[in-house]
Amino acid sequence: MSIASEIVKLHSELPSTVKLVAVSKFHPASAVMEAYNAGQRVFGENRPQELFAKAKELPADIEWHFIGHLQTNKLKMVLPFASIVESVDSLHLLEAIDRWGRDNSKVVDVLLELHVAAEETKQGFDADEIRSIMFSPEPFANIRFRGLMGMATLTSDEHVIEADFGRIVSLFDELSARIGDSPKLTADFNLRSFGMTHDYGIAVRMGANIVRIGTLIFGARPAKI
Repeated sequence: MSIASEIVKLHSELPSTVKLVAVSKFHPASAVMEAYNAGQRVFGENRPQELFAKAKELPADIEWHFIGHLQTNKLKMVLPFASIVESVDSLHLLEAIDRWGRDNSKVVDVLLELHVAAEETKQGFDADEIRSIMFSPEPFANIRFRGLMGMATLTSDEHVIEADFGRIVSLFDELSARIGDSPKLTADFNLRSFGMTHDYGIAVRMGANIVRIGTLIFGARPAKI
């Protein structure tokens, strides 16, 4: 199927409450435009230089999500363009984003990445670290905490995937039940981003309201842009 037909199919298949992030990393601007012309407006990138270049070239109404590991020395390439950083995976990064926001008079939307997968190579906080951030005295006045993000173990075992996603949902529900108990927990804390090409169906069933789908839309990663 073509990029356009996959976009149309996904838009018809996904519930209206679920936002599709078309993961365009490593794919050229022409591929993004094919998806855009089919009605897609939300795209995910995981390399600062690539997001910076595409944001400069492509239509201004695209909503960019940064979904990769973000180094603090690359903030200026991402934060002016990204609608949200889905992949905040360390306190050091969170503090740097807050400083950038203060220096640039901007409040930055973020998701905290919860590490739930078996692979140690994946990034993210553990649940206690996220609880500590949300109830710490540090105000993070230039950050708006929108919710949680996570990636399941790379496996075909649906029970493992369900268990991983279940930990994201459980922590999200726990924190949501305490909205108002911390200045960081507001009604804007309402996003649950999990699920990719191989497991988005499970994710939607378990309550994700953002799914990040790349390979299904754009095909296998090209050798280079």
